[in-house]
Amino acid sequence: MVVLRIRTVHRRKYALICLCVVGFFMYRYLRPAVARRSMSRNVGLSANTSQFTLEGEPFYIIGGSIHYFRVPRAYWRDRLMKMKACGINTLTTYVPWSLHQPERGIFNFNTQLDLVAYISLAAELGLWVILRPGPYVSAELDLGGLPSWLLQDGSMRLRTTYSGFTQAVNTFFDKLIPKVVPLQFKKGGPIIAVQVENEYGSYDQDQSYMLFIKEALQSRGISELLITSDRHNTLKSGGVDGAIRTLKLQKVNQRDMLALNAVQPNSPAMVMDYWTGWFDVWGELHHVLPPEDMVSTLRKIMRRGMSVTYMFHGGSSFGFLSGALPDPSYRALVPVMVDYDAPLSESGEYTQKYHLLRDLLSRYIAVSNFPDMPALHYREAYEPAITYQHLSLWDALSFTEEPFKSARPVNMENLPVNNKNGQSYGYTLYETTITSGGLLKSGDNVRDRALVFVDRTYIGLFKRHSVELAVPDGKGHRTLSLLVENCGRVHQGKDLDKQHKGLVGDILLNNIPLRDFTIYSLDMKPSFMDSLYQAPWKTLPENPSFPGFFMGRLFVYGYPSDTFVKLPGWSKGVVFINGLNLGRYWSIGPQQTLYLPGPFLNSGINQVIVFEEQEGDFTVHFEDEPDLGMAADIQ
Repeated sequence: MVVLRIRTVHRRKYALICLCVVGFFMYRYLRPAVARRSMSRNVGLSANTSQFTLEGEPFYIIGGSIHYFRVPRAYWRDRLMKMKACGINTLTTYVPWSLHQPERGIFNFNTQLDLVAYISLAAELGLWVILRPGPYVSAELDLGGLPSWLLQDGSMRLRTTYSGFTQAVNTFFDKLIPKVVPLQFKKGGPIIAVQVENEYGSYDQDQSYMLFIKEALQSRGISELLITSDRHNTLKSGGVDGAIRTLKLQKVNQRDMLALNAVQPNSPAMVMDYWTGWFDVWGELHHVLPPEDMVSTLRKIMRRGMSVTYMFHGGSSFGFLSGALPDPSYRALVPVMVDYDAPLSESGEYTQKYHLLRDLLSRYIAVSNFPDMPALHYREAYEPAITYQHLSLWDALSFTEEPFKSARPVNMENLPVNNKNGQSYGYTLYETTITSGGLLKSGDNVRDRALVFVDRTYIGLFKRHSVELAVPDGKGHRTLSLLVENCGRVHQGKDLDKQHKGLVGDILLNNIPLRDFTIYSLDMKPSFMDSLYQAPWKTLPENPSFPGFFMGRLFVYGYPSDTFVKLPGWSKGVVFINGLNLGRYWSIGPQQTLYLPGPFLNSGINQVIVFEEQEGDFTVHFEDEPDLGMAADIQ
């Protein structure tokens, strides 16, 4: 009995020692940020050894991306709480210049774009922040988040030290950076690191550029750790002295690790962008990454002792914000492409990836430290909205800005609209007079897609590389109209300077350049949609004209819920809910629904307007499940 008792005591002692060791490890390395707010704030995040330290203590970054501009502000807290409940300790977000400065001298940091409020909310919830202020961010945004008015300068060289670009960057940073400086770690805030530009190694047009951006940040008060982010083969050219290089990847392999160690030995290793999925383009399949593959890759990264961040919640590119791919040929992205097959779905639903990820991280962080998973928002399949009024495109033209007359075609960016900042998004209508039929040639000068009309009767379509169209014979003077859509400027690649939209050159009829155009800007901004209340809407006829606007009503009883807009029987166009541009739809898919968050709806009557280019069945459906189209695994 005595021996047994001694052995029992020893076992308890050993168990207590082991428990203390494990507890010390968890406390020292992985304790949540909320418990560390009382630490001193003198040093911040450092990379002076093979491991990151935060205020001198080893720190392991488990980060997730949620972009505030892609999530309704009413849902910011919900999405961040779901991130926190998954075991993530660091939030990353881009800052889109194009949204914060839509025109020269006009800045917007309010409501949906209140960056300070977003970062402060992250701090309140116990999350650290890595800020990615650009100025170029990519982020699958039109022109990579750069404002299109930069392209008015015919000599513009984006992402270089060209004076026209650096002056614009300085003006933007003069407004942006003072807002975030007080939110840095050393000043008591949650920002522990700031990224310099984004993936510059793949662009690499100016060796002085990254130094300029670094100094532009530091001279305005950024004092936290600086990082850069590139793929393995561009790490060297994309970096800058004084900033830690990090990786972008989708699969872990020895090549990536060797490349990072070669340019940055004896420093912490970090994957700044682990791609948990991929974006979708119109006319192709919906891309997914199997959950098991995602968790397997994250496990490999973490076993190597590397810090990591990834797309946790993609959100939605509402309106006309989506970018495009340049290679091997131009392909426009769908609005929901930033869903990225992420752990948290576009509408904030928990996916299989979320649960597997939470389980994985629980092996590194005590489960007792995880907050409870927030309840999901209710989704509802509302009664369909039957459109009952119609407004032809031609009747809506009087509600645009004053049309511009020009001897030659003028691209969107150089139109004298929006206080002479040009047109950023949407459609542009070019009209001229012809006196004969014949062969119409675009010379590949249509960016990106044009419906062609003679006397407002549709005769055909111009697309990129579809450069010829027959114009029927007729008598007298007739009006030739080209309704040109900007389907999205490319968000990556070396041709950012060449992203002008609309008609970018001559259109030939029988090899003679057309002249004397009247040009209408149809950017479909909220002010334009509001003005349509005064338009001559007519009761929907049996055979309405296209293109046109179709109005209906959605009735919501009680508190509005999330839903998904679906338009079977319609062809291609744009959906507006209560004047808000929800985004494009296109029957070619893959995406067949548009996410409509409950905060965008009113209790009672909601106005639904559909701009349809060619055909529709005049009924708008509301489903309780998304339809992202037929899926294909990422290879």
